[in-house]
Formats: sequence, C-alpha cells, structure tokens
Amino acid sequence: MTAASAATAAPEPTKPRSVFAVRDFRLLWFGEAISALGDQFAMIALPWLALLLTGSAFALGTVLAVMAVPRAVLMLVGGAYVDRLSPRRVMILSNAVRFVAVTLLAVIVLAGAAQLWMLYIFALVFGIADAFFYPAQTAITPELVEGPQLQQANGITQGTTQFTVLIGPAIAGVIIAALGATSARSSSGQTGVGLALLVDGLTFIASLLTLWLIHPRKHASTEQGSVVAQIREGIGFVLKTPVLPIVMIMSMAVNFLITGPIEVGLPLLAFSRLPEGAAAFGLILAAFGGGSLLGMIGATVLPKPSPARFGTVTLGLMGVAGLAFAALAFITTTLGAIVVAAIVGAAIGYTNVSFITWVQLRIPRQLMGRVMSFLMFGSLALVPISIAIAGVLVEINLDGVLLIAGLGMALLAVATLFSAKVRHMGLMPPIDDGEAASATAADGPNAATAAEAIPAA
Repeated sequence: MTAASAATAAPEPTKPRSVFAVRDFRLLWFGEAISALGDQFAMIALPWLALLLTGSAFALGTVLAVMAVPRAVLMLVGGAYVDRLSPRRVMILSNAVRFVAVTLLAVIVLAGAAQLWMLYIFALVFGIADAFFYPAQTAITPELVEGPQLQQANGITQGTTQFTVLIGPAIAGVIIAALGATSARSSSGQTGVGLALLVDGLTFIASLLTLWLIHPRKHASTEQGSVVAQIREGIGFVLKTPVLPIVMIMSMAVNFLITGPIEVGLPLLAFSRLPEGAAAFGLILAAFGGGSLLGMIGATVLPKPSPARFGTVTLGLMGVAGLAFAALAFITTTLGAIVVAAIVGAAIGYTNVSFITWVQLRIPRQLMGRVMSFLMFGSLALVPISIAIAGVLVEINLDGVLLIAGLGMALLAVATLFSAKVRHMGLMPPIDDGEAASATAADGPNAATAAEAIPAA
C-alpha cells in the first residue's frame, strides 16, 4: 500500500510496461493472493476456536499473545537473514512450516480432539514463521521486476492483500456460522472452524508452488559483518533522522492502545452481544478491511495536503479514527458495528499510506530493508502486551476498554500536534539516493538538511 502512494508522489517520465508482462511477478502475485485470502479464514477461525473451547477472553488473549511475541521479537533477525539468504528461500521455508502447522490443526479440529494447549503450540510456531516471512515478503518484489516497474508492482500486491481482508473474513464467518457454533449459547460444533483452517492450509500449497516456479535474479548476499552490526546500522539511521523517532513512537503507542481491543474486544463483542455471532465478527472485520481499502485509494487518488499541512491532516484523521473506535462501546447492533468499523478503517488506511510513504521517501535504498524491519518491530513490540492486557480487562468491562482505547488514540493525536516539527513534517525533503551513503554517517548531510527544513518546536 505504501508503494501505491509512492508511485503517485514520484511518477516516472515514461510509463513502464505492465508488471503482469513479467512471468515471475505473475506467479508471485497469484500465489500470494490465494495465500492471503486463506490467511483471512485463519484469522476468524483461530480466535473463534479459542472461544468455543474456553468461553474465555483471557484464553483468547493469551493465545494471540503467544503468536505475537515471537513475531515481534524475531522480526529484526528475520530481516537480517532475508538479506543473507534470499527472500524467495525464506518465504518457501516459512510457508512450508505454516502449511504443516495449520493443516495439522485443521485435522485435529475436524476430528474433535482440539485442546487449548494445542492452540498455544500452533500460535508459537506460526508466530516464529511470520517473523521471517514478513520481511521476505517486502523484499522479494525488487528482485523480480525492473526499477521503473517497482512502484506499480508493490501497489498491486498490497492492494490485492487488502482486498482479501475485505472479502475473506465475511466468507469465513458465514462458513463457521453455518457449520458450527454461532454464539456463546452454543458450545459445540467445530466443523466450520476446522474447514476454515483447512482452506488456509490448502492455500499455502498454491503459494509454495508459485514460489518454487519463480526464477529471480541472483540475490546479492550481505554475509559480511555480523547480524547485530547490520541491525545496529539500521537503528542508528532511524535515531539520527529528524521526526522519524516521533513517528515510530506514535506507531507504537497507537498499536498498544488499539490492537488488543481489536484482537480481543471485537470477537468478544460479537460472541457475547450480537445475535449473528461468528457471521457478525466476520462482517465487522470485512467492513474494517473495506474501509481501509477505501482509505488507501483515497490517499492515492485524492489531492495531497500541502507539505506544511501534511502532519495536521494525517494526525487529525488519526484522531477521527480514535473517536469512531470509542463509539463501539455504545454499539448494540451488527449494522452499527459495521458502519463504525468502516469509518475507523478508512481513517487508518489513509493515515497508514501517508505516513509509511513519507518514511520510505526518506530512507536510503541500501538501508530500506533493515530500517523498515526496525519500524515494523517497533509497531509490533507492544502488541503482545496490548493483547494480554486487553484479554484481562475486557473480562471486567468490555465497554470501558473500547472507550479508553479510542479516546486515548484521539488524545494522543491531538497532543502530538503541539509539536511544530510534527505539524510541518511534510516540509522535510526526501532523501537523495545519490548521497545515500552519507546518510548513514553520524552527522550525515542529508540528516542535517532535513533538520534545517523543519521549523523548531
């Protein structure tokens, strides 16, 4: 999604040929589109299975936390090994592990033998594999297409993934509701959950096959130096770049406030309050995905705010998203939850594209993988804590958790706008790749220029 915005920000003087003319890109897009659709089935099935087995939001929160912890902790290591090996190899290995894990769990569920401890093992294995897959997924496209095609290719792959978020959860929710339990009053019937997990497993076969058929250019290995030294270089660049640390802290704070209530609160809201049960949960997530997709499209095709107003507009929309999320505390119907989820998704989709594009335009190409891995790590680091805390608090008061999370997000956005540097972050010039090497120096000229371009707080 970032690439789509980047493409509009820096158009090529001549239109490149379609990326679909590239055989290897077609294979990647097709395989990952199918796999991403399958992942949406698992996103509904796993939390619903935890609730069917225990009826406990705390159990659900701990299962999701066990998946999130290794994903966050190992993200930087995964990014380093993607550079050392190749994105294609890491994706194949990761998808093979995830295929075995989700298929085995599906068979166990269909046999009626699922137990809570099995979910913890599954979550741990899946989380470790994700930590390596995500950095590889962001790094493989440049190895398949030419430079002028890269922005178009990234826009297509990210847009396709977001589209699966729109349709996948609704389909999975209907299947689970039709073939299994739909509410807290029905504690049996796991057939729909097992089939949803089996669908996810089968989609990994498509991804593995297409990745195996891909023949990318020779990967430029980065085995020289230690993994720790490579990671340290990326972190150092972030800390020395004006405003970038603030953006990272904002991302961490928002993820801490919102992720847990979304991951734990929304399924519990559907499970305990909405008569449509799993179908309602799927439709709510689909509405969030559809709203996010519309927000991304808006960030791509609508006129951009002026550089002087970029920070104010994007953070203002973040505040709107927080207020809308807080409104979920007062929702008692599935239709109302769908409308609110779509508003939250649209605001977050727009701000995500805008902020990530701003960041990417200010990172040297040779540091892109490590810096983006660090930023991803920063966003994910507090997710397990957020999920675990939410799992405890929603048992006490679900409405209070939703209200505090949304209002906290809105207040954080408003408070950040008191900094003039943040309000005028759009005035910070993009980095010059011709001078990229100097940007990593302690007092690099790019960093100095950027600092001078932003008004003091």
